[in-house]
Amino acid sequence: MPVSIRTASPADVADLAAWNAAMAWETEHKRLDPERLRRGVGAVLEQPQRGFYLVAEMDGTAVGGLLVTYEWSDWRCGDFWWIQSVYVVPAARRSGVFRALHAAVAERARDAGAVGLRLYVETENARAQATYEGLGMQRCHYFMYEASLVEPAT
Repeated sequence: MPVSIRTASPADVADLAAWNAAMAWETEHKRLDPERLRRGVGAVLEQPQRGFYLVAEMDGTAVGGLLVTYEWSDWRCGDFWWIQSVYVVPAARRSGVFRALHAAVAERARDAGAVGLRLYVETENARAQATYEGLGMQRCHYFMYEASLVEPAT
């Protein structure tokens, strides 16, 4: 079944929020606050400078999506596009949904003059890592650190 990709709209907020909650539970066993999550997804749609969501559909049904945000690189004088919040519903996994989403991001990034694509993945998520490597992405040599300034998810 062919996969079509479109830019998310406000009508997709509920699906995107639900997918983010499912992804957080599946990958990190974290429960996210549903209202905060809906506001967070909505904020991207309301303020496009934050990024954008893409939604994948099969036979007219939304089956996955992702978020793209931007990071300026002064070293390269251009933006990296960060792929985040990747989720594909279980019934549609291994059917080319992420491959189609990735291709759409790469095409848009090239057209916009971005200098590269980046994403992060859970260290134990071997299936996702293999998928990303299969699409030509390479593990980089950076570690990621964070300091939460808000109440963390549980």
